[in-house]
Amino acid sequence: MPSSFRIRPAAQADGAFLGDMVVEAANWRQGGQRPRHEVIGHPEYHRYITGWMRPGDAGVIALDAQEQPIGAAWYRILPRTDPGFGYVATGVPELIVGVRPIWRAHGVGRALLQRLCEIARSQGHARISLSVERGNYAQTLYRTEGFAVTQAGHGRDTMVKRLR
Repeated sequence: MPSSFRIRPAAQADGAFLGDMVVEAANWRQGGQRPRHEVIGHPEYHRYITGWMRPGDAGVIALDAQEQPIGAAWYRILPRTDPGFGYVATGVPELIVGVRPIWRAHGVGRALLQRLCEIARSQGHARISLSVERGNYAQTLYRTEGFAVTQAGHGRDTMVKRLR
């Protein structure tokens, strides 16, 4: 059973791990796992990690007791010309959360999400957005952390949290 973890700021060197976490986020369902190269190579996912860490990017990494990365949450400010799944407006950061399966339902995602929202607020952002596929158990987490559905799409919802 997973034990304790800690959270540290994400660095430029964490780009490859963020790629792993995009794969975890995309493969939230049991079974039906999409291979890493397929997820990372897909433009809809690639935009979340390419060129990490750009101006405006921010993130946090969860580490286990052995200092191994177990989860991440980060955001990017994507342009209207290349929006992400959860794009709502120019200048609104869009976040992504990924946690290794063995660490899910142990508070890692919630801790990462809370810390990232604190960072976004401290950087002057009024809102933060995300996209979640319908049926993903993380929807409950997002709702309890103050996110509300603002747009319903094809099998996924865009959720926004007001930060101030």
